[in-house]
This record gives sequence, structure tokens and C-alpha cells, in this order.
Amino acid sequence: DVQLQASGGGLVQAGGSLRLSCATSGFSFDDYTIGWFRQAPGKDREEISCISNSDGNIQYVDSVKGRFTISSDNAKNTVYLQMNSLKPEDTAVYYCKGVSYGGTVYWGQGTQVTVSS
Repeated sequence: DVQLQASGGGLVQAGGSLRLSCATSGFSFDDYTIGWFRQAPGKDREEISCISNSDGNIQYVDSVKGRFTISSDNAKNTVYLQMNSLKPEDTAVYYCKGVSYGGTVYWGQGTQVTVSS
């Protein structure tokens, strides 16, 4: 079975840090781009970062550049999102998504991140 298990969310004060993990199984990790998305209450889900496991290409949305770092551990089939200097506006449910070169998409369940001011 395909699984993407997001974890690491929690409650943190503004300025703090969290590291999210997206542990995957059931598909060829090296052939997928893994992205992190977030959805705040009343807002659309937005992609904030992604990493291609085939060529290492990394992208960030402007709002998290310089604060968030995405990385991939191919030995563990896990992608991480290190989030530093967190702001209240980062509060959201965070999801990971895997997309293959051929367009196959898998979503993981969300993990709640709450940043208090």
C-alpha cells in the first residue's frame, strides 16, 4: 500500500522551530517529487516547497524562503521540512504530496502546526 505519513506538527511560539517529516512507502521514492502544502482555516491549500528526488531540484514559495528548508533522505524514503522563525501566519494543517514524472499523485494526511504570538 502507498503511504505518506506526515508528522512533527505541534504548538510553538512565534520565532520557534519545528521539523516536519513525510515518511513514505509503497512507491519508487527516487522517481517522485515530494511537496509540502499547507491549508489555513478559510484559505486554499498552497504548495510551499517541493524537492525532486530524481534531480534534487528544490523550490520554495516566497513566504517561506530563508526560513524553511526541505531535505530528502533517500535511505529512509523520508522528506523533511525544517521550519525556523515561525510566524502566526504559518499556522495551518501541513500535508505532503508525492508526484511521479508520469503524473501519479499521492497525498498524505495532514499534521497541524499552530504558532502562537
